[in-house]
Amino acid sequence: MNFISTRGEEGAISSSEAIIKGIANDGGLYVPNEFPEVYDRLKKKMGLSYIELAYEVIKEFFGDIGEENLKGAIDRAYNGKFSVREENDFLELYHGPTSAFKDAALLFLPQIMKKAKKLNNIKEEIVILTATSGDTGKAALQGFSNVDGFKVVVYYPENGVSAIQEKQMVTQEGNNVKVIGIRGNFDNAQSGVKKIFGDVEFREELKNRGFLLSSANSINIGRLVPQIVYYFYGYFDLVNKQKIKEGDEINIVVPTGNFGNILAAYYGKKMGLPIGKLICSSNENNVLTDFLNTGLYDRRRELILTESPSMDILVSSNLERLIFEANNRDAKKTKKLMDELNEKGVYSISSESKAFLSDFYGNYANTDEVYEAIKNVYNNKKYLMDTHTAVGYVVFNKYRKETGDNRQALIASTASPYKFPRSICNALELDVSNKDDFEILKLLNEYTNIEIPKNLVGLNNKKILHNNVCDKEKMKDILLEFLKESKNE
Repeated sequence: MNFISTRGEEGAISSSEAIIKGIANDGGLYVPNEFPEVYDRLKKKMGLSYIELAYEVIKEFFGDIGEENLKGAIDRAYNGKFSVREENDFLELYHGPTSAFKDAALLFLPQIMKKAKKLNNIKEEIVILTATSGDTGKAALQGFSNVDGFKVVVYYPENGVSAIQEKQMVTQEGNNVKVIGIRGNFDNAQSGVKKIFGDVEFREELKNRGFLLSSANSINIGRLVPQIVYYFYGYFDLVNKQKIKEGDEINIVVPTGNFGNILAAYYGKKMGLPIGKLICSSNENNVLTDFLNTGLYDRRRELILTESPSMDILVSSNLERLIFEANNRDAKKTKKLMDELNEKGVYSISSESKAFLSDFYGNYANTDEVYEAIKNVYNNKKYLMDTHTAVGYVVFNKYRKETGDNRQALIASTASPYKFPRSICNALELDVSNKDDFEILKLLNEYTNIEIPKNLVGLNNKKILHNNVCDKEKMKDILLEFLKESKNE
C-alpha cells in the first residue's frame, strides 16, 4: 500500500514514510492509494480479540513495516492498556490511560513510528508537534513520554479545555515533553501548527540542528488508520450479541470536531463494513452541519466555547480527506478548495460532490439539549454520558425522528464523564457552587457510584511541570527555544 497527498504535488510514498512525515510537502494529507475490501475475510473471524483484529485491519495499510514489527507494535500498544466496550448501543472508546478515545491511536502511533524511523534509517530526532482541543494532547504526551528519538510539543487553547484536561497535560512527566498554552482558541493552535509545517526554511533549519517535524494529530495517517479498527470490533460485537445479523447495515453516530473519528468510520465502510448512515454530530460550532446540508463550508463565524470543548473547532482538518474522495480523487480540485478556505475562509463544493455526501447526515445539539440528554439517560437507564457523547445522542435522536430510520446504531462514546465533572453535575442538577473540579469529581462519584478512572484519581495532587503560555504568534519561537535547550545550545 502506498500513500498519496490530497493536493497531488508529490508522488506516492510508503506507509512508513507517510507516518514519519505526518503532513505532505504540499500541505496536503496522506491517503491510501486504494481501500482494501476486508469485510468478507474478517466476517469469518468474528471471535478475534481486539489485538488480533487490529493486526488484520492495520496490516492492509502498513505492510512495509513487516509482520513481526507490526504485531509487536500492536501488542505493546494495547495489551493490558486499552479496551473497547459496547453498552446500551454506546461504543465506549475511553477505557485507556487518558480516558479518551484518542488512546486507541496514540498508544499505537509511538510504537509504529519507532519502527518506521528505524526502517527509513532516520538519525534525526523526531519532534511531534500537536495542537489539541483537550484530549489529543494528553494522549500524545502519554504515548511518547521518554520514548528515545522523539520529542513532543503540545499547544492547547489556554481557556478552551476542561480543568481536568488541562491538569492532565500540565502535570505530564517526561524528559522529552513540552506543553504550551496559547492565548487563543483551538483553531489558532491548529493553524499555527500547520503554518510551522508549511515553513520550508524553518524545517530546513531544524533539520540542520538534527530535528524532523511530525504530527500526532489525526492529520497523521498513522493515527487515523488504527481508529478504523474499533468500528469493525463494534460491529462484530453486535453480531456476537445477536443484536444484528451478519450483513445487516448499522448506523454510526460520532460527535465530531476535527472529522478524524467519523472519517475512520467512513474508511471502514469503504472496506466493506456494512454501515448505512454516518451521523455527524456537532455542538453549537455547527460548521460541519451547515456544510453537510448545503455544500458550503464557511468558517467565518465566531468560535463558541461550549460544554464539549474537544469539539470547539471551526476548521475540521480531516474533512480534506473526504473532499478528496468527493472530488473523485481530483487533487487539483481539492487543493483549490483548501486554498480558498485558507485565503477567504469559505468554499463551496460542486453538486456532484454534494451528492457524494449522501452517506452522511449532519445536525447539532445545544447545551440545554445536552444537559437534558445526560439527565434523562442517567435517570432512566443509570447510564452516564459525557458531554461529547451526549451531543451524538441528541443528534441521533433528531435523525431518527426526521427519517424514521430505526436501524441498529452505534454511538461513539469518546470520553469518560469524569473528564468534564462540572458539566455533568450541572446536567444532573447537583449543586457545584464554590467547589473546584476535583471536589466535583468526588461529588459525582458519590452521587452515581460509578468508578473514577484510575488515571484521574489523585490528579489534583500532582505537581504542575509545565506553565508556559504564549501568544499565538509566538508558537514557533517557543518551539525553537525548547529544542535549543534540549540540545544545550
